[in-house]
Amino acid sequence: MSTILVVEDEVVMREELSEVLTESGHRVLAAQDGEAALEQLKSNAVQLVISDLRLPKIDGLEVLRRAHEVDPGIPFIMMTAFGTVESAIQAMRMGAVDYLVKPLAFDEVLTKVNRIIENAELAVANKMLRRDLDRKLGSLEMVGTSPALDSIRALIQKVAPTRSAVLITGESGTGKELIARAIHALGSPRNEPFVPVNCAAIPEQLLESELFGHQRGSFTGAVSDTEGLFRSARKGTLFLDEIGELPLSLQAKLLRVLEDKRVQPVGSNKSIPFEARIVAATNRHLRAETDKNRFREDLYFRLAVLELHAPPLRDRRDDIPLLAAHFIQRFNRELNRTFTGIEAGAMNNLVSASWKGNIRELQNVIERAMIVGTEPLLQAQDLLPTGRPPIMPVAEMKDLKDAVAIFERDHIRRIIAERHGDKRAAARDLGISLSSLYRHLDLKGPV
Repeated sequence: MSTILVVEDEVVMREELSEVLTESGHRVLAAQDGEAALEQLKSNAVQLVISDLRLPKIDGLEVLRRAHEVDPGIPFIMMTAFGTVESAIQAMRMGAVDYLVKPLAFDEVLTKVNRIIENAELAVANKMLRRDLDRKLGSLEMVGTSPALDSIRALIQKVAPTRSAVLITGESGTGKELIARAIHALGSPRNEPFVPVNCAAIPEQLLESELFGHQRGSFTGAVSDTEGLFRSARKGTLFLDEIGELPLSLQAKLLRVLEDKRVQPVGSNKSIPFEARIVAATNRHLRAETDKNRFREDLYFRLAVLELHAPPLRDRRDDIPLLAAHFIQRFNRELNRTFTGIEAGAMNNLVSASWKGNIRELQNVIERAMIVGTEPLLQAQDLLPTGRPPIMPVAEMKDLKDAVAIFERDHIRRIIAERHGDKRAAARDLGISLSSLYRHLDLKGPV
């Protein structure tokens, strides 16, 4: 149940609106003027304020301003008469999330109220999830607040307690091993090992021996018995990176191992049980690979009991300022530098770049920049190459509509970058509502 404060000086309107909201399951507080509203906010935890713009003593805009000085996260819906919509727009610029035009349509009121409260509850839940997961992961903190990363965090929480096989997909550099380590940290018994193996880095003729072990004398150079990676992982996690590079001949043997939960070392006629959890990763589209007979379909289904997709950085642009700050902090320690941040224009370039190499490329760009740059701020010239595709300058474009669209896109990106990804703050700087900002983002492409 959410608590909603209704601020309205007209008695009938205040009572009717309060009754509608109460019948919808909300707890409603009421105030007849701005002073009473501020007193209610001081003594109650409120999830939403619905306030008239014109109020005795203190008007609605002043209530909004003072409330946001104490708690900028309190959402406001402003009510206004038909002829004063401009005042509602001014309120949106000051941080209100929406407005209603009198006479009120209560269906519209409930639709907006439910949407705003659901969004606020989801934001709180995601924040708590991030804190909980990052606290448990310690040094494996997953940097970012984007919806794409929050979705991954939620899936990790669900997947980790199981012992089922997991397949992590995603482009190179998206942090697939970090996700695997997070699953291990949250799901494996304490002090059990995380054993990574790059299936593409081990010669094919040695891969079977590395995975399953071998007996002494089973081949040239086998001078002693080895247990192999499956068994050395104990009750922990065996991470099979680049699983799509596994030769077909070994795929059949791996399938049998996964089905039987036993390995047969090279040169032995006995099979030995193992307990490790299997997490695999690939940057290939394995479903398409199975259609081309380059990857066994039965092995794919055995590996992908649970499948997670690591999103590319271009789908997490809101996280780029946070990731950049994280890397600056890390490399300040490693390189003995004292950088404090990134110049606004340079950050705009980072947020706009294509990032084909994803997080790994961003990390490399930041590290290089901190080697060649001069404190305290990284500049645009330090952060090349960023991988940003060439864009025709506005001055060289003839079509007015295209030129305006490019200017608007770059301007919005710059303001969002300056605000470190905070779209609400960016919308206030731009003088538009948050909903208008999102509409611009949809029209101008990913930011």
